[in-house]
Amino acid sequence: MTATTAILAGTALPRTVPAPVAGPPADGVTDLGLFVQPLDEETCRIDLAVDGITCAACMPIIERGLAAEPGIAGARVNLTNRRVTVDWRTGETGPQAIVDRLARLGFRAYPFDPKLAESAEAREAAFLLKCLGVAGFAMMNIMLLSVSVWSGNVTDITPEQRDFFHWLSALIAVPAVAYAGRPFFRSAWHALAARELNMDVPISLGVLLAVGMSLAETWRSATHAYFDSAVMLLFFLLIGRYLEQLMRRKTRAVATNIAALKAEMALKRLDDGTLRQVPIAAIAAGDTVLVRPGERISVDGTVIEGQSTIDQSLVTGETLPAAAGPGSAVYAGTLNTSGTLVLKVSAAARGTLLDEVSRLIETAVESRTAYRQLADRAARLYSPFVHVTALATFAGWLLVGAEWQHALIVAITVLIITCPCALGLAIPAVQVVASGALFRANVLLQSGDALERLAEADTIVFDKTGTLTLPEPALADAGTIEPELLAVAGRLAAASHHPLAMALARAAGADAAPVEAKEEPGRGVTAVIDGARARLGSAAFCGAEAEAQAVAARHPDASILCLGWGERRQAFAIRQALRPDARDIVETLGRAGYRIEILSGDRPAAVATVAAALGIAAFAGGLKPADKIARLEALKAAGRKVLMVGDGLNDAPALAAAHVSISPITAVHLAQAAADAIFLGDRLAPVAQALALSRKARRLMTGNLWLAVIYNALAVPIAVAGWVTPLIAALAMSGSSVIVTANALRARTGRL
Repeated sequence: MTATTAILAGTALPRTVPAPVAGPPADGVTDLGLFVQPLDEETCRIDLAVDGITCAACMPIIERGLAAEPGIAGARVNLTNRRVTVDWRTGETGPQAIVDRLARLGFRAYPFDPKLAESAEAREAAFLLKCLGVAGFAMMNIMLLSVSVWSGNVTDITPEQRDFFHWLSALIAVPAVAYAGRPFFRSAWHALAARELNMDVPISLGVLLAVGMSLAETWRSATHAYFDSAVMLLFFLLIGRYLEQLMRRKTRAVATNIAALKAEMALKRLDDGTLRQVPIAAIAAGDTVLVRPGERISVDGTVIEGQSTIDQSLVTGETLPAAAGPGSAVYAGTLNTSGTLVLKVSAAARGTLLDEVSRLIETAVESRTAYRQLADRAARLYSPFVHVTALATFAGWLLVGAEWQHALIVAITVLIITCPCALGLAIPAVQVVASGALFRANVLLQSGDALERLAEADTIVFDKTGTLTLPEPALADAGTIEPELLAVAGRLAAASHHPLAMALARAAGADAAPVEAKEEPGRGVTAVIDGARARLGSAAFCGAEAEAQAVAARHPDASILCLGWGERRQAFAIRQALRPDARDIVETLGRAGYRIEILSGDRPAAVATVAAALGIAAFAGGLKPADKIARLEALKAAGRKVLMVGDGLNDAPALAAAHVSISPITAVHLAQAAADAIFLGDRLAPVAQALALSRKARRLMTGNLWLAVIYNALAVPIAVAGWVTPLIAALAMSGSSVIVTANALRARTGRL
């Protein structure tokens, strides 16, 4: 008995050979090559999790630093899940050189795995809480000592007693700051080592200056020291950092990161029958893998052993599990719910449906849209502006006669309050949440700026066949047909590969054709059933001209199949039925102010019937691709921003020419490639949902940018004027980032 049949039979599993897994170096990764994805003959890619990314200013540090490495074709940082995707030219560099370069920049990198990334976030959250606890404990004890000093300064405290309390405060503050400040100090040191600036540099500088000034004042036996302010400042900064991390994790959860659906490992059956857990990158087409109940399928492939049911709502949009057995196609990311399956792999690390979906979402999240380019540019320029402003503030206060201690405190306030993190988060946070919401609405973006262009659309042009209608034809008025005639027609239809016959066979539930059935090309199928000659095909072939004319009069948009069985005749109307919610969605879009048209290559009569059923006044049929483009150009000349929704080969030029475009998942590959987005399922609701979410996302992006700009426009002058303390500055800085991220979470839902 092989290992696989033992599992299928319910017996014990043989010893499984371990294999390396993705994770930090401490977890045992030694072969980065297992996680390399070849893009073509000359280019490879790797996704790396990067420790130490703390703010938007880290993104250009990594991207510019890697771009300077010979052989790097591109690098993109995802701030939300702290991942960097690197493409390089083979032969010029490699994954280890990339990891080493990141290490020189001050960032530890290892192969990305969503589960390990979440585990790393949890460890960081625990570390931040420890730092927060230390800072809080130190702050409370120093405050008790400070209260004694403050009260004594106005009563009878002696200089010796005051010095004692100050040195006692120093003994508490210095080790507390050294420990609790590590999240900021390490990041700042790495940035400076790479000759870059991030926002932890001014934060660290502000905290260290406050402690250093306090030590200097204590050494001089001065009346005032500021250990309480330094530790309290650090305490509030840590609260802000912890809240930012919680919001980022929540944002990523709301986005329903599709990478979480991707199993990074697979149970491969080796030639000797043993099973080995290996990374997906080590699985090739033709390999055999085993999937146990409750596991997510990690590859695209075909079932060769076992029976189960598969939750494939990711693929079809349907919530009902589908039966799977030998010969069934299964897809990566779907869930094996009941039985053990053995699969023959057709695609694994690359080329799977899930890989394509993941690529689309990453493109949408990571692309630099016009809004995001503006925000990134502002955040990049802001770091040097912060230091120059703080230095100028210090010099300015000295020039007007202030004591150096007061001037330094104001400069520290400027360093803390002027943070570009809100600007850096303003756009990507909305993009992540909106892309996740669109994914849950069964819409996948293929273009990074599709979200913005969808929000600008004011006119919607639909193709008819396969877009407003379902892609597969169906039998009309099935309930009015005599069951016996439908059964006979279904048996004959099962013998044909014609699309209309296949639709009739599905409607009749036929799964077996008569043994002696014979198909006559261009005419139909004939066989003897129950002693009588039966024909299925054209009206002339079946002698059912009168029946065909009567049915065609009732269904002018349908194709007609006829049955002749002995002396009995029946005509069947086969047509592509409207999508279940087509009329409701068209009405909703109309009420929302969109202008709606139908442009189709189908017969004008068929287009008119659909337009009448949906209440669309503007339509045209019998159009060639050039005709559709001409109409789109006319609408563009009239100042319209057109959303084109189509699926056919003849729609591809129009999809590319429109301001923005969407195709159903059933569209031909060329149409999908030309579209800016695709939607899943049989319903049209995802189109309306995409428009609603894009409009809301644009409003939130604009709102976030204004929030960030207004905050900094108000905060900088107030800080320079000395009207706020470093503690208030820490609260304001952290609060601005939290508010911007919380505002982005509103992109989860949208209504027209």
